[in-house]
Amino acid sequence: MADRIETGWLFDFYGPLLTERQRDMLSLYCEEDFSLSEIAAQEGISRQGVYDAVHRAQRQLEEYERQLGLLARYRRMTQGLRQALSALSGAPGDQAAQARAILTRLLSEEEGSDGL
Repeated sequence: MADRIETGWLFDFYGPLLTERQRDMLSLYCEEDFSLSEIAAQEGISRQGVYDAVHRAQRQLEEYERQLGLLARYRRMTQGLRQALSALSGAPGDQAAQARAILTRLLSEEEGSDGL
């Protein structure tokens, strides 16, 4: 399950770099939570064919992350924003309130309405 979640994160960042067919299969696998057999039935190929395609796409996503590091950077940035917000949570004054408001806005923009 953790592997599927991590693949979903990578797919969100690097999915546009995959072929349309890879995107379709990974979307079914990660976002729609289809089994390999369900994807095979829908795509009209063998379960082994789906397995190979999904795992090849996963390896490609991992390679993009290794080279570009966008997901790691995103995680560091949002963690830093949370830590800064936490550090300011008890600080009094207008400047601290403004800083909290800015950090809260930045976090909500980064995470979006769907938690990303």
